[in-house]
Amino acid sequence: MPATPDPYWFGPENRTLLEECGIFGIYGPGEDVARQTFFGLYTLQHRGQESAGIAVTDGSGIQIHRKMGLVAQVFDDSDLNSLSGFAAIGHTRYSTTGSSRIENAQPVFAETDLGPVAMGHNGNLVNSLELRDELLDISPDFSTGTDSELILALVAQAPGEDLVERIRQTVPRLQGSFSLVFLTQDSVIAVRDSLGNRPLCLGSYAGTWLVASESCAFEALDAKFERDLLAGEIVKIDADGPHSYGDDVHPPTALCVFEYIYFARPDSVIEGTSLYEARARMGAQLAREHPVDADIVIGIPDSATAAAIGYARAAGIPYAEGLVKSRYIGRTFIQPDDRIRRLGVKLKLNTLPTITAGKKVIVVDDSIVRGNTTRAIVNLLRTSGKAKEVHLRVSSPPIKWPCFYGIDIQHTSELIANGKTVQEVCDHVGADSLNYLSLEALIRATNLGREKLCTGCLTREYPIPVQLEMDKLKFEPASTPDPSMNGEAAESAVGLSDKPTPTRLV
Repeated sequence: MPATPDPYWFGPENRTLLEECGIFGIYGPGEDVARQTFFGLYTLQHRGQESAGIAVTDGSGIQIHRKMGLVAQVFDDSDLNSLSGFAAIGHTRYSTTGSSRIENAQPVFAETDLGPVAMGHNGNLVNSLELRDELLDISPDFSTGTDSELILALVAQAPGEDLVERIRQTVPRLQGSFSLVFLTQDSVIAVRDSLGNRPLCLGSYAGTWLVASESCAFEALDAKFERDLLAGEIVKIDADGPHSYGDDVHPPTALCVFEYIYFARPDSVIEGTSLYEARARMGAQLAREHPVDADIVIGIPDSATAAAIGYARAAGIPYAEGLVKSRYIGRTFIQPDDRIRRLGVKLKLNTLPTITAGKKVIVVDDSIVRGNTTRAIVNLLRTSGKAKEVHLRVSSPPIKWPCFYGIDIQHTSELIANGKTVQEVCDHVGADSLNYLSLEALIRATNLGREKLCTGCLTREYPIPVQLEMDKLKFEPASTPDPSMNGEAAESAVGLSDKPTPTRLV
């Protein structure tokens, strides 16, 4: 893969929106908690594909297995059989702070005067530089390039007779986005930041308690969804069940709107709203705002499917599957040769010309970031799909500004809508027409008020002040490559992905 991004190679340098991490926790004496955590992480794989890890306690210590790769690549039966205990946490990662390397895989771990502690983190801190500078005076040796390690170090050094009290002392110092799950020798502790920027929920079955980034993890384990954690809430789960702590707990005031547009699975429920139904409403309103004379409506699979169905129903135009997605091509460190690179988006999507040939096609997508992949899809529909016209409809407003709370959009130069008009974007991607959903319609579709959502990447209205250009590798050694950026770095990651790090930490 060339160091300069190839716009026709469907690789990580042309990724759409990517978010940092899914977290899971379980307290279940008598249960195979490692295996349950594995399946919980499997349902959360869409939230991160770079590395995965599980930490388990049996009361005498914490055992951790973490490795580069997808959840199914990181664990096999022997790994899970070796992780015995009554409580566990798990993590699947996409990097927004720190490069993609084994040292940054989670859960992170620390020995403290209260005993061993492991932690998983979904989100991003915006004051991590100041916190790291402070900690360097006390603990100069950091083993990772992540802000997650900073959080655990702060908790370990905070005053307090138990971990909950230390977390309560630490949380007010953390600015930004964080849903956290901690594992001690006798408990699981879940934490949601005071903005409620990232989702976190509580579930149960037969006396076993679970926490997860999304409710879809509970459905997979035949568990009951109990509730979302409140913003600013700390929930400790031990032998006596769950206990809630927090001086100021409340509904979210800055829940990431892209959870509703793209990130969360359509079978999840967040803050009482079905993601599938919310996306269908977005599509329906998009049809009302931007109708077009066409023969069929198709969606970019899979995240735009619900919006496309909503558009078709509202417009009275047949919905069809004009694009077929390969379920087995995702993030890969295998570099393509020149011929494979030229195939580009065809490795990910195939057209159905029997559906699209000679038709005026409405294509619904959830968002446009750089525009290169969108352009390749439009071209694919015109050539392989033989579509007569291609009209693009986007079920979100234009993304114009960076995100600093756990989505990998850090520079305005990455965003095509920041420097172009809607017509210029349309010309760039080669569509016959292009329109976006309005912000007002998007907010209505979530069933939450504007005061409960973060729309910073759409409006530049951030819930807390941020530095407008940040570097995800700011804590990494200068020589550390990021495999998500170019082929040379990806080669080094192949070796890392073959390097398991099961350790017994007591």
